Amino acid sequence: MTDSSNGDKDPKGLVGMFTEERQREQHGTMDRQIEKKRFTPRRIALGGLAAAVIAFGAYALLSVNPSSLNVEAGKLTTAPVTYGPFLEYIVEQGEVMPLRTIYLDAVEGGRVEEVYVEQGTHVEEGTPILRLSNANLQLSVMQREAELFREVNRLRETRVTMGQRRLSMRASLVELEYQLRQAEREYERQDEMFKADLTSRMDYDDAKDNLEYLTRKRDVTVETLRQDSLFQTIQIRQLEESIDRLRLNLEVIKQNEENLTIRAPITGLLSSLIAEVGESKPGGDRLGQIDVEDEFKVRAAIDEHYIARIRSGQAGSFDFAGGTYNLVIRRVYPEVIEGQFEADMEFPEGMPDGLRRGQTLQVRIALGELADALQVPRGGFYQKTGGRWIYVLDPAGETAARRQIRLGRQNSQFFEVLEGLEEGEQVITSMYDNFGDMEQLVLK
Repeated sequence: MTDSSNGDKDPKGLVGMFTEERQREQHGTMDRQIEKKRFTPRRIALGGLAAAVIAFGAYALLSVNPSSLNVEAGKLTTAPVTYGPFLEYIVEQGEVMPLRTIYLDAVEGGRVEEVYVEQGTHVEEGTPILRLSNANLQLSVMQREAELFREVNRLRETRVTMGQRRLSMRASLVELEYQLRQAEREYERQDEMFKADLTSRMDYDDAKDNLEYLTRKRDVTVETLRQDSLFQTIQIRQLEESIDRLRLNLEVIKQNEENLTIRAPITGLLSSLIAEVGESKPGGDRLGQIDVEDEFKVRAAIDEHYIARIRSGQAGSFDFAGGTYNLVIRRVYPEVIEGQFEADMEFPEGMPDGLRRGQTLQVRIALGELADALQVPRGGFYQKTGGRWIYVLDPAGETAARRQIRLGRQNSQFFEVLEGLEEGEQVITSMYDNFGDMEQLVLK
């Protein structure tokens, strides 16, 4: 019993142990992590493609010049470098003004009593424009007239007095001459009687002394009359001169009184009138102006940079109504105001028809003589480079290289080239703002 029971029991134990061992092995196999392969065919293909892209990019970067820039040729403006006549000039704005302008000023101050014409009216020479009143001036006229009247009366009285004195002295002279003749006869009689010893020595000496006395008295009287006449002449001349001065002074004052009525000094357009009835105007104040209507000039405002190069006699021109007309500088105003000075220009060959006062013109002012020069058209490149360098195209027109240049004179269309370019070369004249400091442009 014991053996059979042990024999039946062992096979079960061995089978159980084998089964448990198989289960543990299977269980252990399921719990172990399975390692995956890193270099799968897919990963290898993607990695190769990325490496090819990186290699191509590196090649592209290394094969392109880092100082070059690709630009669209259609957006550029190019021009040739030429050699030919060149005239340096500047273009400034000019205003058409009357050739002659006469200003109306108040010679004497006063109150505006009447205004006869309006601003903008055509006036003839001598036409009254306005009238002022001045009480002080009128009082001064009356005082000068009174002074003149007193001086004239004084002159008249002086002449009367001098005339009377002259008559009195002449009467005395006549009396002396009469006495002198009597004394001469008496002396001659006494002299004959004395020689004949018919009279005394005393009577003879008395006759002789009386003759000498009357002779000297006559001489003194004649000299006094002459001196008095000379003094009277001087005194009268001084009085007459004083009267002439008073009359001249009175005439000036009366002229100033007449100047209270402002009249047109010339025929023209009353372009300005600054006066209202009742307004007080001081002496010397500007009342208006009259412009000659059929003659004009052009006043140009010029940049102060050219003040040393502008002088009388320089030529200018402008375009108007399909034609070109010449100008010449007649007067330069050297005062600089807000960076500009002015110059008056006249028409040496006559004015164009249709020109009006106040019209604005673009005036070309020549700064030198016409001469042949190498030149390049003006363009936006100058704002970036300042004329120190420019892009020059190669003969094929595929690239443009940066080149140092030196520019000289200029006008509204061209720059004069002093160094760096040759005739016939093509240059880029448009804006360089998007090119940076690139040494070369590749045109696409």
